[in-house]
Amino acid sequence: MDRYNVYAIGNALVDMEFEVTEDLLSQLKIDKGVMTLIDEDRHHELVDELLKYEVKKASGGSSANTAIAVSQFGGRSFYSCRVANDDTGLFYVEDLERCGVASNVHPEHRPDGVTGKCLVFVTPDADRTMNTHLGIAGDFSTSDLVPEAIAASDYLYIEGYLVASPPGKAAAIEARNLAQQAGNKTSLSLSDPNMVNFFKPGLLEIIGSGMDFIFANESEAMKLAEAKDINDAIAYLKTLSKQFAITLGSKGSLIYDGNTVLEIPSVSVKAIDTVGAGDMYAGALLYGMTHGMNFKAAGNLASRAAARVVSSLGPRLEPDETQSLLAA
Repeated sequence: MDRYNVYAIGNALVDMEFEVTEDLLSQLKIDKGVMTLIDEDRHHELVDELLKYEVKKASGGSSANTAIAVSQFGGRSFYSCRVANDDTGLFYVEDLERCGVASNVHPEHRPDGVTGKCLVFVTPDADRTMNTHLGIAGDFSTSDLVPEAIAASDYLYIEGYLVASPPGKAAAIEARNLAQQAGNKTSLSLSDPNMVNFFKPGLLEIIGSGMDFIFANESEAMKLAEAKDINDAIAYLKTLSKQFAITLGSKGSLIYDGNTVLEIPSVSVKAIDTVGAGDMYAGALLYGMTHGMNFKAAGNLASRAAARVVSSLGPRLEPDETQSLLAA
């Protein structure tokens, strides 16, 4: 079995990204700035409405974006997911392969069903709004895990979105147990404020006796801690994880290295699209942490990478861009 820097699990979704106005969001009755789960009928209704708009398509889902980032920086990543035996599923598997990410999914062995999609609406203020139809990704379970690959990975990376699905949550807990039994490190991204709002008990189940690393943005950290002050949120996260990072948007980020809270400055750019900024930050930080960088250097790389992502459309960079960030 090959060694991996990161073994990631999450909902496999083909990201379909559209540039739209706030008026269109209102017209389509879409809540701005959050991720909303939608059923198949609503998914088809929205896709029909969006046919006249230009779309940018990529294999995605939060954990996939992070695994791809690790790979493009030069690390080794493995991604466990579930896609269907449809054209979108084949696109997904082939795109992962192009990005150098190993996977549990094989092109010729995919179950019948509908591959998950995430409709991403980017408004002129660079905010992102997501409507997600999980499709077959909602059936992700312990059967999709590859225990040998988990045992052969430096870090397990769990996407918080899995908490919304009972089999997904069970898979996250099993993966955490397998990683801990192998003596490897565990990490969790809180993913979205709504996940914390509605599924905090489930997230605490996934965290269990404690994580090695938690990724959160300011809103997610405050909601998880039920705090009004960032220092209270930091104190609460210290009870759940040995180390963690809290992203603060244009204010940069905070990284707790186990002893000290480090302040990582932001990189000033004109934001066009914030989709994938947190995923890229996590990918760059995980790459740095598994390739001999100290937390300050890894944090600065993550900050530069996230800034580069928000200054262009889409959740990922081209491989030559990631390499230029390493050289900076």
